[in-house]
Amino acid sequence: MNKTVIGVVGGVVVIAAGLAIYANSNSHTDKNTTVSTTKKLSGKVLSLGSTALQPLAEQVGTSFQEKNPGVTITVQGGGSGAGLSQVSNGSVQIGNSDVFAEEKDGVDASKLKDHQVAVVGIAPVVNSDVQVSNISKTQLRDIFTGKITNWKEVGGKDEKIVIINRATGSGTRSVFEKNVLDGQNAVQSTEQDSNGTVQKIVSTTPGAISYLAFAYLDASGIKALDVDKVTPNKKNVEDNSWPIWAYEHMYTKGTETEATKAFLKYFATKEVQNTIVPKLGYIGLTDMKVTRDATGKVENK
Repeated sequence: MNKTVIGVVGGVVVIAAGLAIYANSNSHTDKNTTVSTTKKLSGKVLSLGSTALQPLAEQVGTSFQEKNPGVTITVQGGGSGAGLSQVSNGSVQIGNSDVFAEEKDGVDASKLKDHQVAVVGIAPVVNSDVQVSNISKTQLRDIFTGKITNWKEVGGKDEKIVIINRATGSGTRSVFEKNVLDGQNAVQSTEQDSNGTVQKIVSTTPGAISYLAFAYLDASGIKALDVDKVTPNKKNVEDNSWPIWAYEHMYTKGTETEATKAFLKYFATKEVQNTIVPKLGYIGLTDMKVTRDATGKVENK
């Protein structure tokens, strides 16, 4: 065989070997890429506590599950006290609360991690038959402490005031009393353990008054009251003109599971903070012009 033929054959062999190595290399890379991109997040997350936070947690949970079908998010109420106690004893992955863990007796806040996900405004609400739209903070306090018992005493018609309070352990109650009652005790009255139940009772009880998270204000049969001529809305919460508000906390304990960590991280995304949060009546953390600590101290950002 002449040298020219030998050279051509040799070149073909070298090229073929190179192509085989390249194909082998590509095949290995594709395999690795497939493994990394098809790795699915999985697990179960139980988030329990504040009923003020419940609508937001449920909506965000649904959205998160649509993107991560291998994860099951379960959101339950029960009140902030239950959320803090159950996350503390390891019964749930996330404890939802309207108050700082430091404010709850029997809870070791140093062992919990605070994830603030939004701000909730809380407003006094009355049955729509009540002919009052504005009330002073002093009058509101006097109603809930039992000094005022008829709507005619605050400019309404002659009608008995029916107080619907939240149960002990409710974060919403704690926030309301801290900002309205000034250390005085609420009068004994009917107590309910969730925003949803209070909403239904007030809407069907003539003369009734209570207080609800902003997320529950859009319902027939009830109306929110202005306090000292300040309207309970997002703008007034942002600069603390409306002082009855709280952070929505999601507490965890110890090392979080990958599913829990991803769920909490999702709350901080623009999709949640700029879309879901305001749509449901909450206020995004970045919209707030002030901060508040566990002692109640408010400072401008």
